[in-house]
Amino acid sequence: MLSAAIAKRLVTGLCQGAWRPAVTGGLVSSRSYRGEAPEDTRGDLIEIPLPPWEEKPGEPTDIKRRRLLYESRKRGMLENCILLSLFAKRYLNTMSESQLLQYDRLINEPSNDWDIYYWATEAQPTPEVYQGEVMDMLKEFTKNRDQEQRLDAPNLEYLDKESQ
Repeated sequence: MLSAAIAKRLVTGLCQGAWRPAVTGGLVSSRSYRGEAPEDTRGDLIEIPLPPWEEKPGEPTDIKRRRLLYESRKRGMLENCILLSLFAKRYLNTMSESQLLQYDRLINEPSNDWDIYYWATEAQPTPEVYQGEVMDMLKEFTKNRDQEQRLDAPNLEYLDKESQ
């Protein structure tokens, strides 16, 4: 495992040019995928518009939990797939409606999975719009104080076992 100092330098170096707040002046900025690297000249920058995140009012809670579990597992990067799917396995079944909404917004509104990772690992400040109980829970979970081995996302068999 990387030392904290090396990891921080790596994260800082990689994301200095890539981080941008998801909210500007109280309004959500347009969402798109940005394929940039620190040494990128941006001459070939491709922006692919993504549909805006929308709350799903009236969605049954059991369906919402299953959808969020799936979305936690199927991420754009392996680090978040592992982190978020293990977090969801531990907490999703006990989250209140308010917490489920916070989690839904957190994992689906930002256009860049790296932003979520940097906020969870506290390598970058979390924008105010994503601050709350769920982000605090995720940051604490990410610290892995019990030093659990987190090398892969959990198997899906636990879905039905935990709901019984």
